[in-house]
Amino acid sequence: MALEIERRFLIKNDSWKEFITKKISIEQGYLSNSLDDWIIRIRFTDNDFKIALKKHIERFTSFEFEYSIPRKDGETIMSNLSNTIKKDRFFLKVEKKIWIVDCFKENNYPLEIAETELSKEEEDLSLPPFISKEITGLSYYSNFSLSKNPFSKWKEDYLTTFKSN
Repeated sequence: MALEIERRFLIKNDSWKEFITKKISIEQGYLSNSLDDWIIRIRFTDNDFKIALKKHIERFTSFEFEYSIPRKDGETIMSNLSNTIKKDRFFLKVEKKIWIVDCFKENNYPLEIAETELSKEEEDLSLPPFISKEITGLSYYSNFSLSKNPFSKWKEDYLTTFKSN
């Protein structure tokens, strides 16, 4: 069984950039219509297309099953989706822990989100100095939600919360 246990955070400064080990560009889209059931995502990175099935279970844990698909199939699916996002993904190593920072593009710019995977929900997590507010479980920050309701279109009350962190 494939389980993903992760926590997500907003970023308060650029000090994360000193920890970068790798960068990739991502375009992804969704075949799902609602967060209430399984999320079906297609992701393109470089020459690689993958389809993923995700379902939230509890707190920080979700089922996640991901499979490679042929490039031609991926291109056909992506070209028929309207709810997509683009982002640059940076991989970081901070005190022996792997972190990911997603820097969103286009309608979700300038949103930046850091995340890290845990081995269990109870794992102690030391937060690096670039971390701000925790957003784990806040559905409006999910990639799926950002594909339907981009950050640039958020109402002022959301943006006030974002800017205060």
